[in-house]
Amino acid sequence: MNFEHILLSRHGEGDRQTGLITLNRPKALNALNDALMDELGQALLDFDQDPTVACIVLTGQDKAFAAGADIPELARHDFMSAYRSELISRNWETIRRVRKPVIAAVAGFALGGGCELAMMCDTIIAADNARFGQPEIKLGVIPGAGGTQRLPRAVGKAKAMDMVLTARMMDATEAERIGLVSRVVPLAQLLPEALQMGALISTLSGPAVMLAKEAVNRAFETGLSDGVQYERRVFQALFGTPDQQEGMAAFLAKRPPVFEKA
Repeated sequence: MNFEHILLSRHGEGDRQTGLITLNRPKALNALNDALMDELGQALLDFDQDPTVACIVLTGQDKAFAAGADIPELARHDFMSAYRSELISRNWETIRRVRKPVIAAVAGFALGGGCELAMMCDTIIAADNARFGQPEIKLGVIPGAGGTQRLPRAVGKAKAMDMVLTARMMDATEAERIGLVSRVVPLAQLLPEALQMGALISTLSGPAVMLAKEAVNRAFETGLSDGVQYERRVFQALFGTPDQQEGMAAFLAKRPPVFEKA
């Protein structure tokens, strides 16, 4: 399938590849319109179903990961048209169906929907020029793609209120300090760092990686007791996989494990 608003490539060899998705509306600072989000959702699902892809990296350009939703597109709506068309919810949640790890490699602006899209990924690596923010309040609305829900879970209530109520942007250093991003690297090293992380994940047990992602995400959706119970069941279930036998046998034999593909 040919895409107009995203670019696709693969890195790695054989059945241990990392799929790279690059948002590609640079003149609009990768504003997230309906067409782009439809394409992104399809690309994510395609990579998720591809047995040769073990991990996915999502990125933009040096100036902007994504500077928000497409405001001219949004401005055409009133309440009923937004409600009937399932505005934002229709095609923004596809990423939640992806079972393989998704790494956001963020440079430049990640604002509004761009910040929300990055937070939907499993982890964020930021370039040192990255800027995060939820400026929707300046438009007379609030974040609509999970910003009021995921941001407090990532950075705490006080920081989330600060960003949502004032539209203040947060630089990469602050974002790492408070836990919004996992690491900050020089701009030139952003994509190599993200692809290296993807390559490392690709060497590991596919079932264990997918279930680890599922278990961590469960922590945001259940209480502690239910989450620990779920974790324990997943831990026990993995003892029925060849990768568990290989991993522990390799450890005892003091050799690198060779895991099956996902």
